Amino acid sequence: MWAKVILACALCIAAIPSYAVTLLRDAEVERGLRSIAQPIFQAAGLSASRTKILLVDNQSLNAFVIDGSAIFIHSGLIMRMGRVEELQAVIAHEAAHIANGHLARRAANFQNARTAAGIGTALSLIVGAAAGNPEAGAAAAVGSSGSALRRFFGHTRAEESSADQSGGRYMVRAGIDPSAAVDVMRLFRGQEALNIGRQDPYVRTHPLTRDRIRALEAFAAGNAGDYPTPALNAAWFEIIQGKISAYSRAPSWTLRRTRGKNDHVALMRQAIAHHRKPDRDKTRATLKRLVAKAPDNPYVHELDGQLKLEGRDFNAAVAAYGRAVRLAPNEPLILGGYGRALLAVGQNAKARDTLERARARDPLDGRILRDLGTAYAKTGNNGMASLSIAERYALRGRLKDAAIHANRAVGLLPRGSAPWQRANDVLAAAKTSEKGKR
Repeated sequence: MWAKVILACALCIAAIPSYAVTLLRDAEVERGLRSIAQPIFQAAGLSASRTKILLVDNQSLNAFVIDGSAIFIHSGLIMRMGRVEELQAVIAHEAAHIANGHLARRAANFQNARTAAGIGTALSLIVGAAAGNPEAGAAAAVGSSGSALRRFFGHTRAEESSADQSGGRYMVRAGIDPSAAVDVMRLFRGQEALNIGRQDPYVRTHPLTRDRIRALEAFAAGNAGDYPTPALNAAWFEIIQGKISAYSRAPSWTLRRTRGKNDHVALMRQAIAHHRKPDRDKTRATLKRLVAKAPDNPYVHELDGQLKLEGRDFNAAVAAYGRAVRLAPNEPLILGGYGRALLAVGQNAKARDTLERARARDPLDGRILRDLGTAYAKTGNNGMASLSIAERYALRGRLKDAAIHANRAVGLLPRGSAPWQRANDVLAAAKTSEKGKR
């Protein structure tokens, strides 16, 4: 389910102001990014299941890591790329920062920070809220909100050179054309000469030098060869770019560029464009053609369910999401959408159970916690409803509000139970945060 999720990073570091990013959460896009990244992670010795690739809703060019749990890539950077190998080059470079231990110097900044759920990773320090929440604040590109923040996220020239060489080796080891890394560098040509306020964030946090570019060119030349592009990778790249453009460009732009086309990606883009116009009849007709073309694709049924849910065709949305869940039973974003649709038709107990399955697989999705709180309230479990609200507030960095609901949950939940302990984790996080402000 395509959704914008505003994240305000609570790093518990006094020298660094809080900032926000907007993630684009979509099961199909994230599945494609995982598939594209998998050979890189394997070559780097990283766990594909433990390292997420997350898409940031920002048209500037940037990619960054906070710790080993996630690589963040701006949508604008992906849309500027001409082939999937360029995306893999960026992933390889950021994976090298993780594998080479370049983030170890930041460990002290994180060692005392904990989330309400007790997850001790930097990704868990990111607080999420559903798109459209006026309390979440405006999004800002990482790397663009002050010199302290740039210093925190910035890499040294030595680290950049090391990541370039390691990333290149990962690409060669994975059978990926290393010249794509040179192509990525060319996207930033001339940026180093610009005033810092006009530079893309990537250049501000990843020092760009002529020596670095020459070294990459030499590496690519020394490892030239035949590197065929796997059809699956190319297909995922087309889907990712197609979905980003369908949601970020004007519907008329999308419809002009897909006119007369009947392939999977074109129909997906057309359905989204018609929905955004909005044109309900054309949306339904296009979705019907898309489903007929790919009846066993869970992401097609998920899109069908999402657009019908947003169009307030609730029963049809439940049916579409149900098909998606049967085809992909462990995708948390699909489960979350299904739970949302079930709530809309009053199937509250089933919605609660479905949303709990989603939360277990993605505990940092504020939308799931919001809907879970509603489901528990509607099924008469006020203790769990308060816990869900508390955890959502905690993930958004509103720890004072989180503590109020956590206190309520502690009084309602069975003492010593796992949910009771989670509520106490929220209280502990709130106390730690309050002490840090003194």
